[in-house]
Parts: sequence; structure tokens; C-alpha cells
Amino acid sequence: MEPLTASAIATLAFTKAFEKTIEKFTEAALAKMDQLRQRIWNKLQGNPKAEKVLTAIEQGNKSELDRLAVYLQDAMDDDPQFASQVQVLAQEINAGKLLDNSNMTQNNYDNSMGYQTRVETERGTTNIGGTHTHNYTT
Repeated sequence: MEPLTASAIATLAFTKAFEKTIEKFTEAALAKMDQLRQRIWNKLQGNPKAEKVLTAIEQGNKSELDRLAVYLQDAMDDDPQFASQVQVLAQEINAGKLLDNSNMTQNNYDNSMGYQTRVETERGTTNIGGTHTHNYTT
């Protein structure tokens, strides 16, 4: 399995700060998020700029994740053991993502037309389906 980027790890660690997405993870993955977040906090503690970014993220400021990724990457470069630990935790969290196994089914009767949509916010994918009936006479 390919190592995750510092940005992906930071996003996984602080997903719970952005509450909309936590429903997509198992309970075990949510517990691992807490462990990952705490490891990052412990590692970056003592760096006032990093602590400021961490606090902003904890308060829901998603735009600070990019800055955190820079501090996290530096820490990972300086400490291979730490890098390995956060990589393993992040991969375990990724393994705990719940898959959307829903499908799109629609039944139309009496020549009616209907549409259905499904939007996957995580991937930015929109699925739109429709049924069109054409009657030809010759």
C-alpha cells in the first residue's frame, strides 16, 4: 500500500472537527482518528505556530489543514518512527471508511418520466438518471 501524504493524514486526523463526514467511518476508525490527532498534537507541541494552526483546525477552520500538512511533513521527515506510526494509523482509518453501496433504481409506469439523482460529496460525483420513452409511427 502506498504511503499517504501529510495532507491526507492531517485531513483524516481532524475529520471529526468537520462533523459532516464522521458518519462515513466505523467506530473503530473514529477511535483511531482520536489516536492520530493526539499523536500529531503531542509531536507538534512546543511549536507555537503549529499549535495555533492545530487550535484553529479544532475550532473548525478547514483552510488551515494545508498549513498543518507542512508542519506534519517536517515532523515526519525529522522522525521516521513518528512517520511510520502516523502512516499506519491513517491507513487503518482509511480501511474503516464505510462504502456507499446504495444503488439508483426507479420504476416508471404508464409512459411517465422520472429522474433520480445521487450526489457523492466526498468525490464530487453527481449521478443523474432519467427514462425517456419515444414512440414512433410509420
